[in-house]
Amino acid sequence: MRFVLPATRRSRHPLARAVSVILGLAVVGVLMVFGLVVAGVLLVGGVVLLAIRQWKAPARPAPARPAARAETLEGEFVVLHDGHRAAH
Repeated sequence: MRFVLPATRRSRHPLARAVSVILGLAVVGVLMVFGLVVAGVLLVGGVVLLAIRQWKAPARPAPARPAARAETLEGEFVVLHDGHRAAH
């Protein structure tokens, strides 16, 4: 399936071409400014929302640091025997 655009008829008049180029650039400029404004609003809104969440969050005490590093590791372990080796 081929999608074919209809042939555009360009104006041969130089003034009409200049006006269409200027009009096209103006439309692109307006869209870019609109996009930047939307991006700025989203950025500022996100920062404000994050600041409000941080402000309303309950204060958590700082975690206590251990006095010294433990030399032993406590816990449970299970010995797994390898099936290829002879069990003692």
